[in-house]
Order: sequence, then C-alpha cells, then structure tokens
Amino acid sequence: MSEDKPRIGVAMIGYAFMGRAHSQAWRNAHRFFDLPLEPHMAVLVGRDEQRATSAARQLGWDAVETDWRRAIERDDVDIVDICTPGDTHAEIAVAALEAGKHVLVEKPMANTVAEAETMAAAASAARGRGVRSMVGFTYRRVPAVRLAQQMVAEGRIGEVRQVRAQYLQDWLADADAPLSWRLDKEKAGSGALGDIGAHIIDLTQFVTGQRIAGVAGMLDTFVTERPVAESFSGLHGTGGTERGPVTVDDAAMFLGRLSSGAPAVFEATRFAWGRKNAIRIEVNGSTGSLAFDFEDMNVLHYYDATEPAGTAGFRRIIVTEPEHPYIEAWWPAGHGLGYEHGFVHQAVDLVRALGAGEDPTPSFEDGLHVQRVLDAIERSSAEHSTYTEIGD
Repeated sequence: MSEDKPRIGVAMIGYAFMGRAHSQAWRNAHRFFDLPLEPHMAVLVGRDEQRATSAARQLGWDAVETDWRRAIERDDVDIVDICTPGDTHAEIAVAALEAGKHVLVEKPMANTVAEAETMAAAASAARGRGVRSMVGFTYRRVPAVRLAQQMVAEGRIGEVRQVRAQYLQDWLADADAPLSWRLDKEKAGSGALGDIGAHIIDLTQFVTGQRIAGVAGMLDTFVTERPVAESFSGLHGTGGTERGPVTVDDAAMFLGRLSSGAPAVFEATRFAWGRKNAIRIEVNGSTGSLAFDFEDMNVLHYYDATEPAGTAGFRRIIVTEPEHPYIEAWWPAGHGLGYEHGFVHQAVDLVRALGAGEDPTPSFEDGLHVQRVLDAIERSSAEHSTYTEIGD
C-alpha cells in the first residue's frame, strides 16, 4: 500500500449478507492489487444505529449514518455502494448520481423496468460530468468465467450455437423456512427470477458477447405461505407461529434466443435440494464447448472438436495460473480462490476505471437490458409462455 496514493471514500448502504461481502472487498482490494486510488471505508449506513455501529466496528468502517441522504452529502464520500433490497435502489442511486457520487448497485439493478430506465437516464446524464456507475454482477469476475469469455471472443469454440445456464440453490426447499424480504414482491421485485436468474442472464450475455433478444418463460411458486421470521442471518432464519404470504416465484424456467439467433435454455430455482450455489453455464460452438460450475469455481472445462476423435475429450483447466485473469495478485498456482474474491475483483475493476476516467462495466445500460429480460419473462409466463421479444 502506497502512502502517496489519493484516497477514494466509500459509503456503503446496508450491511447484511451483501454488505459483509462488499466490506471484505473494500478492505482488501488495494492490499492485493496495485490501484490508482486507495479505497477508504468512510461510512456505513443502517437504519438501526446500534446494529449499524456494531457492524461498522466488525467490518472496518470509520463512521455510521442512519440516513443514506446524509451519507451522500458527506465530503469524504466519492462512491456510494448500494447493498439494500431492490425497492430502494432507484431512489438512492439517482440521488447519489445527482450529488456527484459514483454508484455501485447490487443486482438486479431495480424492481421494475421503469425504475431501471430512470436509473440509466440518471447515469447517462452523470457521465457527462465524469460521474460513473456500475451494476454488481459479481460472477462475471470469477477468473474461470472471465477465461471462458476470453476464449469465446478468441474463437476457441467457433460460432456460438447454443447455451444452457442454471442457477440452483436449496435454501428455500424446506417449506417451513421463514419469510424474508426476498419473498416479498414489493421489496424484491421477483423471486428466484430476479435474485439468481438475473445472474445467469448476465453471465450468458457476458460470456457469449451477445444479448438475449427474446424469451418464453414459465414461473412457479411451490410454497405460498411461510412462517414469519423472528430472526435472520444471511439467507437463513428462525420462524415463529405466525404465517405470511409468499408473493414471488420460487422457480423460473425460460427459453431464449441470443442476438445471433442461437437458442439458450435457463433455469433458476431455490428448491433444488443438495444444490447450494450451483451456477452452471455451458456454451456449445461449431468447433468446441466450454462448461463452468461455480461449485467447482476454479475449474473451466474445454472441449476442442478439432482434435482427433480417438483422443478428444473435455480438458479440465485449473484456473489458478498467474496468466489467468486476476490470479497474479493472489496465491501460487493451484491455491484456489473463493466466493469472496469476485467481490474484490469487482472493487478493483471499479477503482481502476475511476482512476482512468473510464466507464466501468457492467453499466446501468447493461443492467437495464437485464431488467427488460426479467420483465419479458414475467409477461411471457403470464401469457401461457408466449415468446416475447426484448425491447430497447
């Protein structure tokens, strides 16, 4: 860490599951990577002052505010990092951009297309003043995913012919798992579709370099009411005797077509017993295939169809070599990375873009397109899975 590098102050809004992951990233980004600016964890924002103060002390933040409006007014804040439920994203992001603060917002960017359009318009206006914005689709910063994207761009599998992507979890498979804000449409916007389906939409577009042009979707809710939570930590909690309604989808299945016309198949569920965080994507091309599973996140599988059939087979690439994306800053070859490292890479890429005066990615425009895909899936499901084109 260099003492003469200018600092860039961060305000983080929210401090639960995502707030903890983001805090770890802001603490470590400049300690492992050479950055043009040194992140300063200026202020954590939470409505409960006592809990927020305890979280700030544990996670390494210098100060606490109980109102996000005061945080974006502070002179020591340059970046506003939004880790709150989706129903608050638009108001906070627009206000921060108008106040001249750079913005990082967790996915999905908003709860509705209208909110996302407002945010994208604010980001476009702010860009002219040198104010930048980014959406936190963190999984695209897993080294093996970044390598897959590079290999597709280099033509290593030829023309993309089809994609299949899944995000499978099981933390709601127990019908007595308690309610949380993620099961409330007013707060979350949607269920598995937006919470985890948004990730595989972004991953597919990122890895292939194409946008999803149309979808046919089917949404299901398996458990329509659950115990009201008495306590919660991360994704898990303890329920009481009172019960309340589930107002979002439990599982989302949809077909899609990429901008080239290539077909894609998607599934997102939080009811797949035994699957803890299985983010899977396989891309089949005219001369090969690539396959990734986050539950084996340091590995990328590659099949080269140009090799002789007698010896051809999937190659297991262990993505821990110094020449692989992001790896040089970490451990010796073979010493794998974990879930938290993607958040560090996100902070690194954002700070480097800000230092260079460039727009980070994924942009709010990228987030808006994902929101339009999510909306089209919901509309398709409501119309008996009618194929629905994605508007711009």
